[in-house]
Amino acid sequence: MKGPLCGIAICAMLLVQGCAADPNKPVIDPQGVDMARYEADRAKCEEVARQVEQKAANQAVTGAFVLGVIGAIFGDRETVKKMAATGAVTGGAGGLKATDLERSKVVKNCLRARGYNVLN
Repeated sequence: MKGPLCGIAICAMLLVQGCAADPNKPVIDPQGVDMARYEADRAKCEEVARQVEQKAANQAVTGAFVLGVIGAIFGDRETVKKMAATGAVTGGAGGLKATDLERSKVVKNCLRARGYNVLN
């Protein structure tokens, strides 16, 4: 019963996190800025940022492998399964975070290159 409850808890946590304000959203000094043009430029920069490699899958596989090996060393077959699953989830979550941060940097740098004063 722990498996389904853990999965539900993780999904709930991701849902709440997704509803929170985006801390990676660029903050610009709006003085003298044509906001319609800014929104168009930001959309173009976000399109460029979509080229950032998705790191979640790579880190999920790595996490599953590493914790699976640790489970094999210190436990039985059931421990290996649990450790590999835990590694996949935590590695995937870390990869998603890393990808989001990288995309945020790309958007902010793109906006700076277009002449905006990005404050964060």
